[in-house]
Amino acid sequence: MKTLNPSSIHTIVIRTPNWVGDAVMSTPFIRAVRRNFPYADITLLAKPWVAPVYEQNPHIDHIMIYDAAGRHRGLRGKLRLAKDLRKRKFDLAILLQNAFEAAMLAWLAGIPDRLGYDTDARRMLLTHPVHRYHFLKQIHQIEYYLEILRRSRLMTDGSQLEIFFTPAEIQTAEKALYASGCHEYDRIIGINPGAAFGTAKRWFADRYAQVCINLKIYKKTHFIIFGSPGETALGEQIRQMVGNDCTNLCGKTSLREAMARIGRCSLFITNDSGLMHIAAALHVPQIAIFGATNPATTSPRSPLSHILRTSVECSPCMKQDCPTDHRCMESISVGRVSELAMHLLGSWRQS
Repeated sequence: MKTLNPSSIHTIVIRTPNWVGDAVMSTPFIRAVRRNFPYADITLLAKPWVAPVYEQNPHIDHIMIYDAAGRHRGLRGKLRLAKDLRKRKFDLAILLQNAFEAAMLAWLAGIPDRLGYDTDARRMLLTHPVHRYHFLKQIHQIEYYLEILRRSRLMTDGSQLEIFFTPAEIQTAEKALYASGCHEYDRIIGINPGAAFGTAKRWFADRYAQVCINLKIYKKTHFIIFGSPGETALGEQIRQMVGNDCTNLCGKTSLREAMARIGRCSLFITNDSGLMHIAAALHVPQIAIFGATNPATTSPRSPLSHILRTSVECSPCMKQDCPTDHRCMESISVGRVSELAMHLLGSWRQS
């Protein structure tokens, strides 16, 4: 593969991943791109639901929305997007999204240098293809992205996740928390019982509720349930079981608002999900419950994150819905989660 010449690259577009968790795990890559091209103008091409992850990031200059449901819908919309990209005269496209479409758009846009993995039969569309060896699918997603740079003889810059807020966003989050019944010295425990990928990743609602009830031994503790609009009923089910000192925010906040409030939590208890990676990036102590998915590739990268899982013969199956008895989740007890939560809250109290 021919080597990129950073001195000849003045404008860069990075095609971001399409999932919130993957977007968070791409932030070390984006920081490294800035390190390699300190004077370049860097634009992210992102789907609207992941764009908030990158807002206020000092390593980028612009976020361009890939509006697949509107302006860029269908074949005509893809051609329109390629035309929009061509107008910006990018020197380099870096593709974190693995699909053929991502490479086709960069090629149609006439971007002279196109870097990415040679997946999905798109090698011929890339000027700098990186071969995806089988072992690369077994490493952590953060390292999977960074390997694109390493194999292009470019520098990396660590694996620390990053999310940035304005002071106004933090202040607004604080005011919203107080309005929902939280007070300045309360412990706030976040609960994330949903998961976008499918039900196989979800621990059970009644067990989440019982953990909250067990943690009521700590006075002045407030529980906040986070989730998407599609998880509103799930959140309400848990809120009713927990009773007082519990707020259901499922579907009631934007992603940025949810992120800022997660950053205020003393503890976050979650399934493998995008919000799990957000909590890791914000250095929030958390318990991450894994079943169907593989923590070797998608674990939350933070020393304050603690993974709970049980080794069963069918896990990780990587399936959206469990075809059998959900034994990977059944085997994780309320007592096990509660005991770890109490240990972490005790550590938090001492600090």
